[in-house]
Amino acid sequence: MEKKEIKVLGPGCSKCKKTFAVVEKVVESNGVDANLTKVEDIEEIMRYNIMSTPAIVVDGKVVMKGKVPSESEVRQLLGI
Repeated sequence: MEKKEIKVLGPGCSKCKKTFAVVEKVVESNGVDANLTKVEDIEEIMRYNIMSTPAIVVDGKVVMKGKVPSESEVRQLLGI
């Protein structure tokens, strides 16, 4: 299985931090081989053409935006 590229987009608000923490927990507890990064740069966030944060990008594709996901939602997004 290829290494996943996961990005959490958000300017650093509490929802964005919470989203990153949930994704990080799921990745670690399920042994997902992934590069997980937090993107706070507004210009980079704008490149994904999203209006609401937090957003989750998996392998270059926006898979969720505008809310903090549950652990089960993250597992579903990652296909685990």
